This record gives sequence, structure tokens and C-alpha cells, in this order.
Amino acid sequence: MQSLKQHFQVPYSYEVFFTERLFAAENRVFADFIQNYGNPTFRKKILFVIDKGVTDIQPNLTAEIVAYFQTHSPADLAPEILVLPGGEVCKNDPRFYEEVIRALDEHGIDRHSFVACIGGGAFLDMAGYAAAISHRGVKFIRIPTTVLSQNDSGVGVKNSVNYLGKKNFLGTFAPPVAVFNDYIFLESLGERDWRSGIAEAVKVSLIKDISFFTWLEDHSNAMNQRDKTVMIEQIYRCASLHMQHIASGDPFELGSARPLDFGHWAAHKLEYLSDFKIRHGEAVAIGIALDSVYSHLMGYLTKEEVDRIVDLLQKLGFAIFHPALAENDKVNLTNGLNEFREHLGGQLTITLLEKLGKGVEVHEMDFEIIKKSVDYLAQIA
Repeated sequence: MQSLKQHFQVPYSYEVFFTERLFAAENRVFADFIQNYGNPTFRKKILFVIDKGVTDIQPNLTAEIVAYFQTHSPADLAPEILVLPGGEVCKNDPRFYEEVIRALDEHGIDRHSFVACIGGGAFLDMAGYAAAISHRGVKFIRIPTTVLSQNDSGVGVKNSVNYLGKKNFLGTFAPPVAVFNDYIFLESLGERDWRSGIAEAVKVSLIKDISFFTWLEDHSNAMNQRDKTVMIEQIYRCASLHMQHIASGDPFELGSARPLDFGHWAAHKLEYLSDFKIRHGEAVAIGIALDSVYSHLMGYLTKEEVDRIVDLLQKLGFAIFHPALAENDKVNLTNGLNEFREHLGGQLTITLLEKLGKGVEVHEMDFEIIKKSVDYLAQIA
């Protein structure tokens, strides 16, 4: 028998820029990045894909982008700025990512050119998937416009769409070449979208950093009051913790552990059960509450620690219970756990809380204790 063994490593690096008024004429951060990325003498192309929810609120955005490129001219701007529906609907219907692929092809966006995507987390997922499967990977720039996407998904390495009724069934691990977090996009968010993304900050603080959890407790009212300085610090700290974990752990999830999905196994099922009327962050808050109570009933967390978690979620305005959790004698949750196991592949790995600020991985969950956890939440909600 003969064999050849291949081994190589591919380095990845990308920067997350925190700025304000990204396409103002005096702000050169975007133009400088495009000009200096790769070979600065090579004339690049760029296609913009924008979430319709953003242009509905900022109808002058496309004109601002055109004017910006006329002023700075760091690349050839595609004559079409593609505007498509955002939200989970764009991940559920293949015609939306196919439309991105059509524009990539029509405007000659090759692997040395860029797709710049402006929108919420679901929209970034969809457009990132289209970019990743076109020409085996077109350079992708993320410009997240929600608290959720600036906190978490926008700074990560995953792209996906939903398929066969399953969340993120089709997807890729394809890091962006850059992320631009522009606070201005957050100013026009409604209350639910403003609040929703903070759930990911609660999540990452509970599994990684007790000092951040305490900071969130101390500043919950300021965030509710839409204090700009506090929100910017929250986003920076949350994004930093997510990026540190991705770099230090298993960025392409070759194993079965996904600690950054604490609270997510039930959240994903809740989103589907509500026909996505529940925002992702709202579902994650309920999932965090459920897994925190489960951690307590398993003997990890004290009642006082669970009370702190629930109190913070409620102070931030989150519900901690949804009737779908209890439907059909909680069978929906059994299905959700099995679907999460299938999505991960291999051994089921769920992150619980050993204590505040420290996660612990388990490979099985007791369904009777899950049911008791649901009843616990129903009672205190």
C-alpha cells in the first residue's frame, strides 16, 4: 500500500474598524482600506449589496456611496447597487442569494474584487454565502447595521442560509476581509432591534468574562436609555470577546464544541416555532434563561446566580419564557435538541454554566430536567 499525506496551514487575518459616518466625504477609513488591500497598484472593483430595511430608513445611502466613490475613487464601483429584503426571509428563499450571484457575474466581480454588504446579521449571512460560493470565494466586506450583528455575527467567520426547514443548513466558513462597525446605523433602530443584540453580550459574558457581566448589570439602564457611549463600549467589548474566542478555539468548528452557542439550541427552535416573529436575540435571551436554570437544577449554579441572570435579562426588557417551550409536553424542545445535535454532527456538545463567567461542556441533557427548567421559567415569568 502507498499513501501521500498533505499538510498545510492558511493564515487568516481581518480587521474590525469602529467608526462613525463611514461614507462621509471626510472619512477616509473605507477608501484607505480598499486602496491599500492587496496590490495597491491593481485597480479593483466593488459591488454593494444593501438590506432594504436599511435603505428604507436611510433613502440617501446609495447616493452617499456613489458620491463617496466619486470623491475618493479607491475602486471601480459597480453601476448597480443591489438592494434586497433583509431579515430571516432572505435566508429562507434561494432567489435572494441567487440574485447576489447574478450581480457578481454580471458586473465581473472576481476573486480580486469586493462585495461590500450593508445590513443585519441574516442579510450578512446570506450575502456572505453567495460571495463564498462564487469563484470559490470573492472578497467579502461586512458593514453590520444592528447591535446583534456588530456584537457577534458580523465579526465572525460563518455564512449561511436556511434550507429544508433547518436553520443554517447550507453555509461556509469564509472570513471577511474587513468589518466596519458604524454606530450611525444603530441610531435608527427600533427598540426591539436595539435590545435584541445585547443578548449576545450577556451570553459571551456568562461563558467568558464575569467582569463584563457585572458591567452589563451596572449599565443596563443606560443601554435601555440608548446611551451612545455605553452602547459603543458594550459593542466593542462584546465583539472583542467573540473574536478572541474564535482565534483561540476552533474557528472552523472541526470538532463538536460550540461554546459561543450557549443558549442557542432552544433559541433556534423558538425562532422557527414563532415563524421568526421572535428576533434572534430575543430567542437567545430565552435560551440563556433556560440553560441557566438547567445548570442550576444540575447543581452547577446557585439560585442566587440564576436570579442575577434572570434579573439582568428582565431589566434589559427581555422575556424569559415563551409558550412554545411548553407545547406538546415540551416535545418541541426534544426536536430542537435533536436538530442541534444533527447540525453539529458527531457528539452532542452543549455549553452550560459551571459558574458565572465560566462555561462547561456536557454531552447529554436530561429531558426531565429540561421540562422542570421550562416549568421553573413559566412560574417566575
